[in-house]
Amino acid sequence: MPSAPGESGGPGDSGDSGADRPEARLERAVRAAEQALIEFEIAVETFRVEVENFSRLHHQKLGPMYSRLDELDALIAEAKAARTGDPEDLRRAGEARALVMPMPGVDELFHDWMDSDGISDDAGAMLTDRPVRPPQRVRPSEEVRRLYRELVRQAHPDLAQDEVERERRDAFIARVNAAYGRGEEQQLRELAEEWAAGPAPERAVPGESEELYARLEWLSRRKELLSLVAKDLEDSAIGSMLRMAPEDPDRLLEEIAEQLLAQVSAREAELAGLAAP
Repeated sequence: MPSAPGESGGPGDSGDSGADRPEARLERAVRAAEQALIEFEIAVETFRVEVENFSRLHHQKLGPMYSRLDELDALIAEAKAARTGDPEDLRRAGEARALVMPMPGVDELFHDWMDSDGISDDAGAMLTDRPVRPPQRVRPSEEVRRLYRELVRQAHPDLAQDEVERERRDAFIARVNAAYGRGEEQQLRELAEEWAAGPAPERAVPGESEELYARLEWLSRRKELLSLVAKDLEDSAIGSMLRMAPEDPDRLLEEIAEQLLAQVSAREAELAGLAAP
């Protein structure tokens, strides 16, 4: 693995009489574990942002269809119960109506899908056969992803050697994560310039064997925690959907919309049949 900036001439370089000391080998293992953990954190955070963005778009653009399906199910059950008067049909109708959740506030549901006359053209199109504008990408651009990875590799808090430096890095990475989550390329470029102009990362100084072993144990625990986070993301409903179309999640939204439209049409036809004399 290439040496990090400022680490040339450290223990492990050829010609160093202490290169074969157990502490030197242990330190190299710690540095390798640190870099592996950082890469893993980048991957988990990247996926978390994709899941969060896809979840937001999923609810924003498909929420009205799910609400319409619930309402149609309740209306169908109520129509059947009114026609038969059967206690079991009446019970089913009550259960179906109970599943119809109160609509959230208009601003919360449609966000920028509202115009001065009510629901915007795009929102209305989701309940019709008219085409809608493609949803915005649910992933940050490749350049944003590249900038983010570079910043995290340079400024990750796990590279700090004291609490003051860790706090500085923690605060900086929080800003980096926020800009990445919003896909703000220019903000990430400005943060890169800010980091480059700031204090250079301190050279990692080898500690005693006990300290290095403790560091390895901490890195291992951190990896385990991140693995749990990653598994939760992958096993979530949205994460599972994303894994079905990792290269084109936008198209997946369109496919789900088409399926929901077909279900809405079928329910409306069934309800019309029940209402006919």
